[in-house]
Amino acid sequence: MKAMRFHEYGDSGVLVYEEVDRPVAGRDQVVIKVAASAFNPLDVAIRAGFVQQVFPVTLPHIPDIDVAGVITEVGAGVTGWRAGDAVVAYLPITAPGAAAEYVAVPADLLAAAPRTVELADAAALPSPALTAWQSLFEHAGLKEGKSLLVNGAGGAVGGYAVQLAKEAGATVTATASPRSADRLRAYGAEQIIDHTATPLTEAVVGRRFDVVLDLIRSTPEEAAALADLAADGGVFVSTTFPEFDDAGRGVRVVKVYSRSDAAQLARLVARVDAGDLAIDVAQRRPLTDLPAIHDQAVAGQLPGKTILIP
Repeated sequence: MKAMRFHEYGDSGVLVYEEVDRPVAGRDQVVIKVAASAFNPLDVAIRAGFVQQVFPVTLPHIPDIDVAGVITEVGAGVTGWRAGDAVVAYLPITAPGAAAEYVAVPADLLAAAPRTVELADAAALPSPALTAWQSLFEHAGLKEGKSLLVNGAGGAVGGYAVQLAKEAGATVTATASPRSADRLRAYGAEQIIDHTATPLTEAVVGRRFDVVLDLIRSTPEEAAALADLAADGGVFVSTTFPEFDDAGRGVRVVKVYSRSDAAQLARLVARVDAGDLAIDVAQRRPLTDLPAIHDQAVAGQLPGKTILIP
């Protein structure tokens, strides 16, 4: 089969599209014929070698942790799944990924794919939607009637966070660029702050929020200013690991490492099929474009969530 992988750490030039052995299903695994994988910014850091201590991968490594596809082989010990089932999964970060024609996946990570969207588009759901869910409800304890600020709502995690928070009955304020404003308004954000025009701290002078969800990598000073927007006794949740653990005033600081959870993913799929959670795909690209996509991501030029078709 064909796959995109890298044999050494480095810039996007280390990504090579080449012939590799097709995986076989080990015990408790299935093999999926990939309909699409999805680009994740974490892939850039792994490929560049910046996070070797946290996410050590075996070289050569196939990237992409989100997958949608159809089961072609079921390994020993697997129950509840069979060849022909359409599925989605958030793969183990250090395992061989889905930037390939086929991928072997632990069966306990699978959820049935949504029935109401194209299978390829479903690759944009697993890790960002799980990150949003776990950030808001496991870590922040967001409840009906609470106020939420999402910094960086224009991205995939932010878009899901706005929708899930609104469904839970929270009041949502979001920061985003103008290109995302209409989409976030449709998702239910009460206020959208154009971060390209007005600094966030100026746009919300005098206001604080029960939960602040920060999805944008920033300086320690910027992160501290964001944490200061949490109400007394509130929660500051970050996926970018700010360099402090105490924001004062009883504000709880949480650094989120998302995890794969098949049961949670199945509930998110059910929301998609019920029309309560929209999957936004900005572009569909051939897998051979992956090096260019990495470069565009580093330059801040990706228009939104990108899926890759083998």
